Amino acid sequence: MGWSIVLGVVCILIGLFVFLKPQWFWAITERWKSYRAEEPSDFYKTTTRIGGVLFMAMGVVFALLPLVLR
Repeated sequence: MGWSIVLGVVCILIGLFVFLKPQWFWAITERWKSYRAEEPSDFYKTTTRIGGVLFMAMGVVFALLPLVLR
C-alpha cells in the first residue's frame, strides 16, 4: 500500500518538473540528438507540458489508489 503513495508523489514531482521546465527536460533528453537545435520548438514545449499534466494526474491517481481500494 505504501509503494503506491511513494510512486504517486514521484510521478507528481516529475510531472511538475516537466510542466514547469520543458526547456530543461529537452536539454536532458533531446539536445544531444541534434547538433543544430539551440532550443526546443513551441510544439515540443506545448506537448511536453501536456505530458507533464498527464503525468501529475497519474501521480494523483496512484497516491489516492489505497484510499479508493479500502
